[in-house]
Amino acid sequence: MTTSAARDDGELWVFGYGSLMWRPGFTYLERVPARLVGLHRSLCVFSFVHRGTPERPGLVLGLDRGGMCRGIAFRVAAAAHHETVGYLRAREQVTSVYVETSRQIELEEKTRRRVRALCYIVDRSHVQYAGRLTLAECVHHVRQGHGRSGPNRDYVLETVQALEALGYRETDLHLIAERLKGQQSAVS
Repeated sequence: MTTSAARDDGELWVFGYGSLMWRPGFTYLERVPARLVGLHRSLCVFSFVHRGTPERPGLVLGLDRGGMCRGIAFRVAAAAHHETVGYLRAREQVTSVYVETSRQIELEEKTRRRVRALCYIVDRSHVQYAGRLTLAECVHHVRQGHGRSGPNRDYVLETVQALEALGYRETDLHLIAERLKGQQSAVS
């Protein structure tokens, strides 16, 4: 990881746009709604571990080119910096489908602070990069997906719930969630 995601005092900012928003799994000092310009949230990653298998891949979120993404920024204390990065690498880089990088984000608070944050961006050259799928293809993969972290359906619904709690609505993700509500995942 580039050290530019760390402040001079050693604190670290982490940008969460999927499950990190509702299940960060690390200790933080501050949790602030934030936005990242130049990348957007997309169900563009086939999940072979956490929400699917290679035989029945699920579909998880990645930051992909273009647009803007609203999420959560977490400020991590200097003392927990290395432990947090280690945890995130173990969680997010199981199959190395993401590029770990530092990007400028804007905190959606009164002062609109800009900070550099650790982000995980999809690697478009990776075999798990799904690209832009149709709504029906997304729903199919999410319904069938079940992996180490549970049903893919739960991942999508929890993410939509976290977005709604922030007052955000993303049309495609919400349409997929509407089709999933009230249905069991394909694998029990």
